[in-house]
Amino acid sequence: MFHGKAHKVGAHIDTDAIIPARFLVTTDVAELGANCMEGLEPGWIKRVQKGDIMVAGENFGCGSSREHAPVAILGAGIPVVIAHSFARIFYRNGFNMGLVLLEIGDDVSKISDGDELNVDADTGVIENLTTGAKIQCKPVPTFMKGILDKGGLIPYVKDRLAARA
Repeated sequence: MFHGKAHKVGAHIDTDAIIPARFLVTTDVAELGANCMEGLEPGWIKRVQKGDIMVAGENFGCGSSREHAPVAILGAGIPVVIAHSFARIFYRNGFNMGLVLLEIGDDVSKISDGDELNVDADTGVIENLTTGAKIQCKPVPTFMKGILDKGGLIPYVKDRLAARA
């Protein structure tokens, strides 16, 4: 279960807006997080508190396939992104890096910037505590939840290999 304030961004936000190329000189999660969304709006991160939730329009994460984009979001303290839809490569990279992603289609219009949300990724229920709206989306599939529970694909694989040894 996640709880936080919604930070709404638009449609077709590409990975260069999420984390501009000039910040790709590090793999430090905190440093990437400190520059999250810098390509969209300088200083955007100053409004974010740990546990807040990003809400996006269509095709979030389009552009290059950089894994730094979901890492920057996680580094910003945002554990979940809700969007109308995600770019295919970003969607996979997000789960691989341990970022929870939920697609809600047109119901994204039921969430405004600053709304307080409860998100249950296991059931797919998003509750807007500000408006009282409840949104039902597909929950995170069980096999993907296993990856998320371990913190991403690499820790998941390492754990599976260790279990076999």
